[in-house]
Amino acid sequence: MTAIECIPIGVVRSPYRVRGDAPRQGRLAGTVVEIHVHDVYIPGLEDVERSSHLIVLYWLDRAERGQLHAKPPGEDRERGVFSTRSPARPNPIGLGIVDLVRREGGVLVVRGLDALDGTPVLDIKPYSPEIDCIPEATGGWHIKK
Repeated sequence: MTAIECIPIGVVRSPYRVRGDAPRQGRLAGTVVEIHVHDVYIPGLEDVERSSHLIVLYWLDRAERGQLHAKPPGEDRERGVFSTRSPARPNPIGLGIVDLVRREGGVLVVRGLDALDGTPVLDIKPYSPEIDCIPEATGGWHIKK
């Protein structure tokens, strides 16, 4: 296998200092946090305000690596890590869909991100209801339809 290099485009500034501070899912909390985009990448924010919601990819730099099983909250047994949203996984990449509250130059003020303070941001993409919303999708073992 070959290594992949990612360069952070920014950093999260949030009130969450340690894992126990953060909510189980960012969308379930109304906390407002900031994404500080590094100067060299600020031109890439042009027109980001046209989106009401963004997809944020971030590196869970304090998560355990190499885990292949995780016990979800409220569950009595472990499951394969790829069927969970556990931060402990081989490549701890976080994905959050956030509300864009406002942009202040190179700072995005967002709601709904559960990342810890200082978390490296890998990428930001506009959320597209036409592409990203799949009404007929199922949610795996934890969603009952």
